[in-house]
Amino acid sequence: MNEDSGTVAVALADLRGAVNEGFAKLDGRLDVALTRTNTVEREIAELKGKVSALEAKIWKLSMAAAAVGTAGGAGVFQLMQ
Repeated sequence: MNEDSGTVAVALADLRGAVNEGFAKLDGRLDVALTRTNTVEREIAELKGKVSALEAKIWKLSMAAAAVGTAGGAGVFQLMQ
């Protein structure tokens, strides 16, 4: 091996190490991003369930209020006659 090929081999080894280190950092960042994404998706699913439950309760309450209002209006109408 001559001096130039030895220098090139060292430079390539350094480059390979730098590339491997870069990929390891990137892989770690992707793992963090994936964990955060999974957490957010789980929280969104929980919130959708809570909103659906609230909508169902509001629907029931609005129907009860309409029934009470109708009955009250009919009672007042009867009293006025």
